[in-house]
Amino acid sequence: MRNLPPLARLRTFEAAARLQSFALAAQELHLTASAISHQIRDLERHFGRALFERRHRQVQTTQEGRRLFESLGRLFDALEATCAEVQLPTHDEVLAVHCAPSFALKWLGPHLPSFVAQHPAINIRLTTGADPVDLGVVRDIDVALSYGAARHKPGLDVVSLGDERIAPLVSPALLVAREPASRAIQRLTLIDSQLSPVGWAEWFQLNGLALPQRPRPSFDRAAMAISAAADGMGVALESTRLAAREIERGELVVLGERSLQKVVRPVHFLSVRTTDRARAPVVAFADWVRAQTA
Repeated sequence: MRNLPPLARLRTFEAAARLQSFALAAQELHLTASAISHQIRDLERHFGRALFERRHRQVQTTQEGRRLFESLGRLFDALEATCAEVQLPTHDEVLAVHCAPSFALKWLGPHLPSFVAQHPAINIRLTTGADPVDLGVVRDIDVALSYGAARHKPGLDVVSLGDERIAPLVSPALLVAREPASRAIQRLTLIDSQLSPVGWAEWFQLNGLALPQRPRPSFDRAAMAISAAADGMGVALESTRLAAREIERGELVVLGERSLQKVVRPVHFLSVRTTDRARAPVVAFADWVRAQTA
């Protein structure tokens, strides 16, 4: 059996030592000053030495009292941290989502507050990475939002987030009035997205145009290509879903909205393990994403 004084007495001492006042400790702990004094005397009898020097309307810790106060500070900090961990949501309330970086930045992040508001009991944990996650191996991820081609495999449910329009996006500041889009695309700098499943060669072929043979700046994130286009570097071939904010603010427009063809196809996918598809947080998140992208 541990030879320790009651925890309540130690808590009383810590408050009195920290505030250097029995009266203030009484206010903090909702006790009377005489109750504080009585508990401190009990502690002093337990330790067999004085913990405070009493002065007129003032107390000050002795050397032994200061040692005890410093130790209790560390103890209560550790105890508080442990209690906070115990109060963390259970596994059923935690949802670990891994997302393609640009989709997280340009779409999921701006929309996520509505999911949090609708499901306050779900503790969502978001990580990002360009490399696809194998949910059959990585067990601490519940939902994967990937970019590129669908990766179907046994044990996974993979669904498309719908068709997206992949179109040339440009700052309106770079456009010349009444210039045909087919001519503008020939003079403007083309911005490459290294990981995009749709490249300029495919788009130019779709529109029956010759691909200009000149150097092109290249980015490994769609979000960076979109930002570069909005800053006036040139034309980015990107999803209008990812660039929705820039288009809405007038920072980007679709070049040849009415005169040029867009590539339309699904490029983002949601994956969950079949064993997890009935878990309430997974169902709630998957249904929400599909509704938002419908």
